[in-house]
Amino acid sequence: MNENIKTPSALAHQRFYQAEQEAGFVESHPRVSPQQQDPAYRLAFRDTDFLLRQELRPVRFQLELLKPEMLLDEAEIASTLVIYGSARIPEPDHAQATLDAATTPQARAIAERLVAKSRYYEEARRLASLAANAGIVGTNNGDRGHRHFVVCSGGGPSIMEAANRGAAEAGAETIGLNITLRHEQKPNRFVTPHLSFQFHYFALRKMHFLLRARAVAVFPGGFGTFDEFFELLTLIQTGKLQPIPVLLYGGDYWDRVINFQAIAEEGLIGFDDLDLFHRVETAEEGWAKIVDFYALETGD
Repeated sequence: MNENIKTPSALAHQRFYQAEQEAGFVESHPRVSPQQQDPAYRLAFRDTDFLLRQELRPVRFQLELLKPEMLLDEAEIASTLVIYGSARIPEPDHAQATLDAATTPQARAIAERLVAKSRYYEEARRLASLAANAGIVGTNNGDRGHRHFVVCSGGGPSIMEAANRGAAEAGAETIGLNITLRHEQKPNRFVTPHLSFQFHYFALRKMHFLLRARAVAVFPGGFGTFDEFFELLTLIQTGKLQPIPVLLYGGDYWDRVINFQAIAEEGLIGFDDLDLFHRVETAEEGWAKIVDFYALETGD
């Protein structure tokens, strides 16, 4: 065999047209006959009405799994630091506006509690900045040059915005995983545009939160944060997910709304399950837990 023979470019080039080219061929011709004008004649992947049919739900699941996965691979993101938290906690600079909007004693009391939690906006922002400034990249063959601990949030306001903001202010790209709601939740302005994703299915969104997660920070939040936090704990507890640092911010809040100790005392979880997460209060404390867990060399 002559190893010096070069492969002609015509041999290396694929022989089938790409789907985009084929679609262009079809759409460049006028549709004049009744057969061509009927929806049945549309290319299936160009037929939105067909793709939105109930029977196509499994296909939509697959698309919603594949699109972010492929784009995050192309962006060379090996792992993420995921930050969960409320969409209602005000930024410190907007705390007074939150109080001014309260018109009843009950609303005022709630506003005061939210304002008291506004410090967690800054902690989330600084935690994201610490991760971004660490600039950790892979050195193994599988992830050489790929970025680690890229900050990922739900892409919305408040704690989510703080996370993306901290990373963006450090000059790093940052991920937002938005969800379609009846009342539009647009991506916050700090999410990197080509890493801003929108999901229809909560299940696929939660899967993408954890597929690359190497640490998760959980700040005070409502039903959505509870859902994501407890699913994460369940996955680790049952061995579906290997242990990762789970940082629980806002001990006073969590102790008020959930009695973890009582659940263990009732025998419904083990006392060792209380070690699945770490209580922390500051960005530095949380990042130190991550550094220690992975024995990271951060250059400090």
